[in-house]
Amino acid sequence: MSILAYRLGKASYILTRQNQTRPLAVLSTFAQARQLHTSMTMTSPLKRKAEKGSSPSKPKKSKTMLPAYHLTPSRRDDSGEVVWPARKEQIDRARQIIKECAEAKKPTVILPDKDADGLSSGAILQHTLISLGLSPDLISVYFPPKGFNVHDESTKEALTARAPFYIFVLDQGSRRSPPLIDSAHTCLVIDHHFAEEGGLPKGSDYVTAHDCPPVATSALLTYNICLPLHPDLSDKISWLAVLGTHGDLGTTIKWEPPFPDMAAMFKQHTKKAINDAVALVNAPRRSAAYNVEDAWAAVIFADGPKEISENRKLHEASSEVRRETERWTHTAPKFSADASIAVLIISSAAQIHPVIATRWSGTLKSNKLEIVMCANEGYFPDKVNFSCRVAKCARGREGGDKVDIIKKLEGIVAGDTDLRTRLGESFARGHKEASGGIVGKQEWEEFKKLMGVGEATKKKVEATAKKEKPTQKNTLNNYFGKSKKAQEA
Repeated sequence: MSILAYRLGKASYILTRQNQTRPLAVLSTFAQARQLHTSMTMTSPLKRKAEKGSSPSKPKKSKTMLPAYHLTPSRRDDSGEVVWPARKEQIDRARQIIKECAEAKKPTVILPDKDADGLSSGAILQHTLISLGLSPDLISVYFPPKGFNVHDESTKEALTARAPFYIFVLDQGSRRSPPLIDSAHTCLVIDHHFAEEGGLPKGSDYVTAHDCPPVATSALLTYNICLPLHPDLSDKISWLAVLGTHGDLGTTIKWEPPFPDMAAMFKQHTKKAINDAVALVNAPRRSAAYNVEDAWAAVIFADGPKEISENRKLHEASSEVRRETERWTHTAPKFSADASIAVLIISSAAQIHPVIATRWSGTLKSNKLEIVMCANEGYFPDKVNFSCRVAKCARGREGGDKVDIIKKLEGIVAGDTDLRTRLGESFARGHKEASGGIVGKQEWEEFKKLMGVGEATKKKVEATAKKEKPTQKNTLNNYFGKSKKAQEA
């Protein structure tokens, strides 16, 4: 714009030299040029943008700051000593059973969960039993088929056929049930999930980390139990303890007290190698084929995480899970009537609902939001598998506002005893911060209705529809109608 003014000014200057008798015209030309320049500058988009940018910016919302996991206040005994990772009497009993099992030299079955934590805890226990003298030929590992669990009749039949004298259940969660098999046996449950008082298979012994915060993973608990039992175990099981812990608590966990010192292990195996192995080990159980045995073989025969990272079968499963996750991860959430629960509904043969729930829990933000739930209607025939996570924006709440997923879900159905009975024992299982369940499709629809999923949106649409625009009164019909009445009057 200044170039235009300059040229106009120059032109007027030349004109003035040629005609000195018209000074007013010169002044007029300069004035017009300045006015044009000012006008175009003020209407420039760049100028308007600059003016908008100069307005004070809105204050940013403060981030949700969460304390480091290891700093969670610990339970202490009467003498003031920290009780971790479980009660001493439970740990002592677990060690006694493991040593008795190795000495008995009888058929033994290990039932580890299918994720990185469960598989690592199972591998730690098997390495320990073999180091203590139990023949590998006497040890078998059993994984319930897709859609089933250790309390199902099919599991009882499979275990009975193996006739074990010792049964170890690791990281499976626990609930009150009959003995896993009818014949005489010793059963030890090693776990860290929430369980009601007496929530164990009848006659079982147990050791749990659940009530000794910061809650250890099952792999870390098993490591703590087994490490003192043999002098040569450290190199075999330390990396497995970290593998399982990173699998459950995330890759940024700090290995500071009361957690054990793993500095020597991290000099031998990098965090990157372990974290890469976590993702690969978790892949088969999430795949549609559910080849958990592939993950177990990779973990039990590996000397370290690098070998796991080179496993072709695990990479193939991981690729499938990534594709399926990307396919469903953009599903739009719906909200419960009180807006405290965000629900994402997908239909996939892969077990990706926990992954999607975890992703969205770190994204959605609301003052009312507490829980993010992903329900998978296609994982198993006639069933709905769902996973819940505490929304990141709600994790810092304390006292009466602290989010307890299990309590929240149970509270929704508290007034409908018939529905609660039909939802079964696999409803609202796991941790208070990360829960889930498996329910029938009919029961899921009833539960969804109790939550009021989508009702808030429906009411908003209905309210908008009611606000109709006022009809125009001065139409031609009204005008001529009024004119006719005026004439008749």
